Amino acid sequence: MASPILPGTGLGSGLDTGSIVKALVNADKAAKQGQIDRGTATNTASISGIGTLKSLMAAFNQTMKDLGSTTTPQFPGFAATSSDVKIVGVTASNSAVNGNYVVKVDNLATSSKVTSAAFAGGTTSPITAGTLSITQGTSTYNLDVKAGATLQSVRDSINADTSLKSAGISANIVTDSFGSRLVLGSTTTGAGSDISVSGISELTIDGSNVVGASGGPAMTATSAGSIGAVAIDANFSIDGMALTSKSNTVDKAVSGLTLNLVATGTSTVTVASNNDGLKASIQKFVDAYNALANGITALTKPSLDDNGKPTVSAALTGDALPRSILSSIRSPLAETGAGDKLTVLAQLGITTDQKTGALNFDSTKFTSAMNDKKLGGEVQKMFVGDAGSDNGLLARMTKAIAPFTDTGGVLDQRTTSLNKTKTKLSNDQDALDRRIETLTSVLTKKYNDMDTLVGKLKATASNITSMFEAMTAQQKNS
Repeated sequence: MASPILPGTGLGSGLDTGSIVKALVNADKAAKQGQIDRGTATNTASISGIGTLKSLMAAFNQTMKDLGSTTTPQFPGFAATSSDVKIVGVTASNSAVNGNYVVKVDNLATSSKVTSAAFAGGTTSPITAGTLSITQGTSTYNLDVKAGATLQSVRDSINADTSLKSAGISANIVTDSFGSRLVLGSTTTGAGSDISVSGISELTIDGSNVVGASGGPAMTATSAGSIGAVAIDANFSIDGMALTSKSNTVDKAVSGLTLNLVATGTSTVTVASNNDGLKASIQKFVDAYNALANGITALTKPSLDDNGKPTVSAALTGDALPRSILSSIRSPLAETGAGDKLTVLAQLGITTDQKTGALNFDSTKFTSAMNDKKLGGEVQKMFVGDAGSDNGLLARMTKAIAPFTDTGGVLDQRTTSLNKTKTKLSNDQDALDRRIETLTSVLTKKYNDMDTLVGKLKATASNITSMFEAMTAQQKNS
């Protein structure tokens, strides 16, 4: 803000009243301004430090989530590959065994798709009221068709029915040269999964009756039944052994392997230890942990001069929060895992640096654990835990930092508190500025008044002096 004081020497007194007022104001302001400046610097550094801490922990949390993914497992003990993924896809669990398997797919498992007879009136054709029964295998689903229903409203009712939706049954309308037909399909595959419809005569469908088959009788207006063929099981062989499956996802044919049958043909499936994949995933964990631990340390460690003495404080120097977080993330590392032979990280070559607190990963010990001690199958259990449980290291890590990272948690509370302090400091500065402005005005007026008074006194003294001088001159001349 602009000062109301005009610097310079007082016309009456000859004193530098501007400098005098400025010195008095600065002396009065110094203590409080210093307090506000120190508080603002500390508060700004703390806000920045907490923001950095939030970013570090968010990155760590995301890595734990990615490594613990159940849809794309990061710690499988074995890696399975297919020579032709267009024919057979494969994934391996930790119970797999090294080996090669020749998989020949003769035909895929198919699902049921059936059609009603054609309705010349199209989608708005009226449908008789009644109970429509849709049967698949041993399950029957009843649908209430009310008066005034049309082919389209029946289709919509089927698709809106929760029980049919859960069973994977859906409906649509297909229009050919004879009219519009109600077509039902299912996601369920395998022999015996054909759909049949009864209860309303014009929508009756016999799923065992095949219509529209290649080389068979041509479709007519009254044709109703399974389109092209009935649903069948998958037929395939593994190393020459003939097998069947109702589903194209086969998880019981070879222990520890899940085969995904994609097309007819032959592919070779190879299963081998997943040492490289495990090593890469463990390295990601170590890197994420070290990034968090080192980042926290950097927020609390002051800069040192050449003599090792602290010079500039770090953003959170002396703050207990970072130490609390470090303690929380170190605790799960020392806990015994849920495995049988693999229970501690040291068995995989992961140890803690006693000086820095960071993790070291010894690849030689890791390789020995994988090849000599055959611990590859237990790595996933150590990091991810048992299915449906939270006893894995990743889950324990996430749980340990949850009180800090959760919405409304410790970090959010600290941020709210710091922002309140920031607002208070800003208000204190405004109040101080207003008080200093008032004080400056008051002192300026006082010193200006003093200067004017001194000027008047000087003028009076000058007049009196002149009078006496004149009187003295007259006396000399008389």
